[in-house]
Amino acid sequence: MAAPFLSVSDLSVRFDTDAGSFAAVDGISFELARGEILALVGESGSGKSLTSLSVMRLLPPAAAMTGTIRIDGTDVTTLSRRAMQDVRGARIGMIFQEPMTSLNPVLSIARQMTEGLRRHRGMGKTDAEMRAIAALVDVGIPDPEGVMRQYPHQLSGGMRQRVMIAAALTLEPGVLIADEPTTALDVTVQAQVLDLLVDLKTRLGSGILLITHDIGVVAETADRVAVMRRGKIVESGSVAEVLENPAHSYTRGLMAAHLTLDRVMEKRGGRPPRLTAPPEEIRS
Repeated sequence: MAAPFLSVSDLSVRFDTDAGSFAAVDGISFELARGEILALVGESGSGKSLTSLSVMRLLPPAAAMTGTIRIDGTDVTTLSRRAMQDVRGARIGMIFQEPMTSLNPVLSIARQMTEGLRRHRGMGKTDAEMRAIAALVDVGIPDPEGVMRQYPHQLSGGMRQRVMIAAALTLEPGVLIADEPTTALDVTVQAQVLDLLVDLKTRLGSGILLITHDIGVVAETADRVAVMRRGKIVESGSVAEVLENPAHSYTRGLMAAHLTLDRVMEKRGGRPPRLTAPPEEIRS
């Protein structure tokens, strides 16, 4: 594997509650190189989205984070808030789970697509708009000039998700985090978005950290997979290794049932475990 562009070491995220302190992310480590897709898979509440927010330094104030996060060799946990703003977008981008709430409803697509280019690349308005239109073409949006004049509510869910991907890719970041990028989409559009991510990885050479709860998505798109459960990575390796010969009982049960992790949790009780009062561990 190539040298990692993103390296996470012993990352923990803790919260203090009335019931006591608990670790929502508990000492996890992983690496991601450019040109590969690493899937971080787990049921709702396993800590995968908090992991992605930690990498972006977007955790809520109540969260206490420890560990090391290196992006292109820089430990971003030591950066000031202003310095981190220069890293986001330019070196690492993120596609959030729900584009309707992530896109600003009162700003045009053109304004939102060109903001990063003008800030990080110093482009003028015309050059930034041309680059944004090219990115919309790359993600398969018809009539990109027309879309640039529209607002988020005028686009379908699939179109909004493609706009989010295009906006993240305008700066050609070394790593792109995709947090449940197909959750709100129908099956046909889900397949199109996943095919797009694989194509962008191959064509642009960006590394992709794919956050998902769906083993089917992992099998279709990822090169490597890390399985999260209750804030820990319980198993990791190549997709072929983990899915064909799972070593952990949790992964084996998942594969035997051929269900998404969220549906496995429904079978076992209807909701994710409480981290302040976890159930007895499934033994390996």
